[in-house]
Amino acid sequence: MIERTLFNADHEAFRDSFRKFIDKEIAPHHEAWEEQGYVDRAVWSKAGENGFLCMTLPEAYGGSEADKLYSVVQMEEIARTGFTGIGFGLHSEIVAPYILHYGTEAQKQKYLPKLATGEMVGAIAMSEPAAGSDLQGVKSTAIKQPDGSYVLNGSKTFITNGWHADLVIVVAKTDPSAGAKGTSLLLVERGMPGFEKGKRLKKLGMKAQDTSELFFDNVKVPAENLLGGEGKGFICLMEQLPWERLQIAIGAVAAAQAAIDWTVQYTKDRKVFGQPVAAFQNTRYKLAELQTEVQVARVFVDKCCELINVGKLDTATASMAKYWCSDLQCKVMDECVQLFGGYGYMWEYPITRAYADARVQRIYGGTNEIMKEVISRAMGLGAR
Repeated sequence: MIERTLFNADHEAFRDSFRKFIDKEIAPHHEAWEEQGYVDRAVWSKAGENGFLCMTLPEAYGGSEADKLYSVVQMEEIARTGFTGIGFGLHSEIVAPYILHYGTEAQKQKYLPKLATGEMVGAIAMSEPAAGSDLQGVKSTAIKQPDGSYVLNGSKTFITNGWHADLVIVVAKTDPSAGAKGTSLLLVERGMPGFEKGKRLKKLGMKAQDTSELFFDNVKVPAENLLGGEGKGFICLMEQLPWERLQIAIGAVAAAQAAIDWTVQYTKDRKVFGQPVAAFQNTRYKLAELQTEVQVARVFVDKCCELINVGKLDTATASMAKYWCSDLQCKVMDECVQLFGGYGYMWEYPITRAYADARVQRIYGGTNEIMKEVISRAMGLGAR
C-alpha cells in the first residue's frame, strides 16, 4: 500500500481524539438514532464542547483556525465507522464557510460562534421538489419590499439537518426573470413566522441523518439577512461546490476501504465447504481488484485534498473525484455484500447499512451525470 503523506503528526493525534469521541458519544447510540430517524441534539452540543465543530473558522468566530485536513480526518472517521447520521460535515464545512466567505461582519459575529458551539445547527436549502441538480431551476422566490426586507415563498426537500436546523441558508430567486443572475442566498432562522418544517423523510439509507422538507409561506426576511449580495447567490454556490463535491469523494473512499476491511475479515472467518471463503480464488481476486481501485482513488483524492487546502482545486477535477469515487463506492459495497452472502442482506451487519447508505452519494452534490457534463464542458465539449 502506498504510504499516505497528506497528514502530519498533529492530524493523526486529532484522528485518535476524534475516534475516542466517536466511541464514547456516537457508537453506543447510533442504532437507536437510526430507529428514531435523527440523532439526539445533545451530540451537537458535545461536539461543540470538544471543539469538533467549525474547526477551520478563525478563532475570533469560535473556530481553531485548523487547516482543511483536520476536517478531512473527521470525514474519514465518520465514513469509516458508517455513522452516517452525523451531519457535522455539512454544518461545519458548507454552512459555516458560506457565512465566513460571503457574510457581513455582523452576520459572522451573530451566527458563527453559535455554529461552532453547536448552539445552532446549520443547513442549506437548495433542492426543491422540481429542482435538484439544476440549481437554475429553483422556483422559491424572495421578493424585495419597500422597507428593504424580502418576502420568501416556496418549498425545499431532501434537506440534511433540516429538522434540527436553527439556521438555514435558503437559495431563492430575488429576480425570477433573470435566471441564474436572479438567484440570492437568505439566512432564515428557526421561529421566523411562516417558516415551517415538514415531516422527516424516510430514506433507503442514512436513516439516522435527519432529512426533511422545509416550507416558506410569506416569511419576512430582514434585509440584513441577505447573504453575499442580491443576485450573487449562483456565483457563491459555484465557488463552494468543489469543496462540497470533494467531501463526498473523501467519504466514499473511506467507506469503501472500511467495507473491504470488514469483508477481508469476514471471508477469513466464514467457512464454506470446509474452508474459509477467503481460500477461494474468486474471493481473493475480487478483493484484490477492489483494493487496487480504492488505492487508486485514495491517491487521487489525497492529491485533491492537497489542492483544496491551498485553494487550487478546480471544479472539473472536484467533479471527477465526486463521480468516480461515489461510483466506486457503490461497486465496492455491492461486491462486498455478495461476498458476505445471506448475512450481507441483514441490517445488523455494517456492510448492509453501508450498502444502503452509499447509493445517495451518486445523487446529491449534483448527480454523477451532471458531473460528467461539467467535466466535458471543461474539455471544450458540449452543446453551444
